[in-house]
Amino acid sequence: MTQPVDQQAAPPATAPRLFHVDNLRTALMALVVVHHSVIAYSNIPAWYYIEPRPDSSGTLVDLLLLFNQTFFMGAFFLISGLFVPRSYDRKGAGPFLRERLVRLGVPLLLWLLLIRPLVTTGRYTTAVEEAARQGDDLPYWKYYVSAYTPGPLWFVEVLLVFSALYVLWRLWTGRRGRTPENATAAGRAPGVAAIAGFVVGLALVTYVWRMVVPMGVTVLGLPSAGYLPQYAALFVVGLVAARRGWLQNLPRAAGRAGFATAAVATLAVVFVVGVFGETSLGHGSLSSLLMAASESALAVGIILGLLVLFRQRFGRQGRLRRFLSAHAFTVYVIHPPVLVALGYALSGVEAPAIAKAALLTAIGLPLCWATAYVVRALPGAKKVL
Repeated sequence: MTQPVDQQAAPPATAPRLFHVDNLRTALMALVVVHHSVIAYSNIPAWYYIEPRPDSSGTLVDLLLLFNQTFFMGAFFLISGLFVPRSYDRKGAGPFLRERLVRLGVPLLLWLLLIRPLVTTGRYTTAVEEAARQGDDLPYWKYYVSAYTPGPLWFVEVLLVFSALYVLWRLWTGRRGRTPENATAAGRAPGVAAIAGFVVGLALVTYVWRMVVPMGVTVLGLPSAGYLPQYAALFVVGLVAARRGWLQNLPRAAGRAGFATAAVATLAVVFVVGVFGETSLGHGSLSSLLMAASESALAVGIILGLLVLFRQRFGRQGRLRRFLSAHAFTVYVIHPPVLVALGYALSGVEAPAIAKAALLTAIGLPLCWATAYVVRALPGAKKVL
């Protein structure tokens, strides 16, 4: 959901290309499409097309959504932070902000003015019928304003804020030093104690934050506001990692330990949700503390594991990976109407929830990239997508 490395904030020509990060970003984008494909058949009514299922296999979909939500957006913020310092160094405050406004602000406007009306047609029809039963009239402009949401583009909205705060910090501190050309090969990665301390600190901050903003509460259209401390913390980690060259120096053992920690933390998350239910969502309860700790360990563990895995196994790009990477951000912007239309098209298919989710995903993934290819072929589209 960030721009491709060579489009968003490409480092100087002499700096090494982080193909493994680019490939990881593409894989995470595919996971976003999967997430929004299967949510239509879950027990979580948080999408633009919802199809109630009579069977219990939707619970498996719920578990997948719960697992994804704990880490994948945080990973996007970390990746975004990685390319901000060098981009700022090359451009300066004004040009950097203008580039952010074009690359992020224009897609956000595209969502608000064009895509959102398309995907909310069903919701608006339902709202009009409900208003009519109560003897009221609901013009579209009133619905549009009262039901404001940036949809999946909330990520862009938050990233714009984070970018602006970074500029203010750089101006306030007067830092003009440039990111070393060999930063990716120079810095020693954090050790076990530092990573564990980060997890503990993130868990405590998240726990306190959710006393005020529990899970399920929407803030300025942000559907997962309970994870905001994680997003901010991992964005900052990306900024620091870019300066200190942590990525290339993460040992393989860190990746294995990360995946092992994530596996244990996943079991802990499922246990807390299964035993404590609603009380794990916030409000200062003990179960909320357990949930914050489990989610923080899962997120940090799996992100560590993925960074090492992709560095070791997916550090190159051929024609297919370049294509997928070049169109990933466009997929992020346009995938909601594609998946919603596909959901309606498959509504007559009778199958268990898990089977319908798999079917929509199998068709939706290639269809989203194909649609992105067509969109980027439009005149001027590549300037912002």
